[in-house]
Amino acid sequence: MLHQKGGSTLPGWRDFERTVAIVFGGEAQENKDIFDVLVQKTEHAPIKFGISCKMRRELNKLEKTGRIYFELSNSAGYFWKQLKSRGITPKNYLKKPAAVGKALIDLVESWHCAVSTKCGETVNLNESFYFVLSWNKKGFYQLHQFAIHMPKPKSLKWHFSTPRCLRGDDQHGTLFEWYGESGGQLKYYPLAKSAQWHSEVFSLEPIKDLKGGMLAKVATYFPEFWKKVN
Repeated sequence: MLHQKGGSTLPGWRDFERTVAIVFGGEAQENKDIFDVLVQKTEHAPIKFGISCKMRRELNKLEKTGRIYFELSNSAGYFWKQLKSRGITPKNYLKKPAAVGKALIDLVESWHCAVSTKCGETVNLNESFYFVLSWNKKGFYQLHQFAIHMPKPKSLKWHFSTPRCLRGDDQHGTLFEWYGESGGQLKYYPLAKSAQWHSEVFSLEPIKDLKGGMLAKVATYFPEFWKKVN
């Protein structure tokens, strides 16, 4: 989706979501819904599973730390509203790291629950997942799949590494970071070895004239396979 000199490409988030939808036979939502792709399990049943697509240029970090880096949300307004409902404010939050961490995770879980079968909707959370595309500037990629359910907040050690960064540590290192006063990003760093599935590291073949929609791009990248399936 994003072109570089010499014909190589970098991932575009919209193409990533649309590709995932095509591969899984689902529908890309292309809006601010909780899940980026919804896949109907059977033709006649309304129950679906959701895929939350994430991508970060952090493949090099994975090799060094063994963790996958991605952002869960940057909804600062919603996070602070959640905190204030529990009596936590910008004036006292630095003294309550564990309470802040629990409130943030509870909010993310509530977003998932709101569209789930548990709350009368159609998404089966047990079969839903995060699908993370890690990449680097050299044009290498790797996919990891993680369960949508969050770790229990009480199992983590919450502390402020700086006045602007809350960290939730597991026994191996930092699992969550939240920047409450500088963007509001809640970041998640699960261990790669905890993934439900992962691809090998791969690259895309450089193509000079990459035009058209998603299926046209597939036909351009894989002409022989495309002829066979058609």
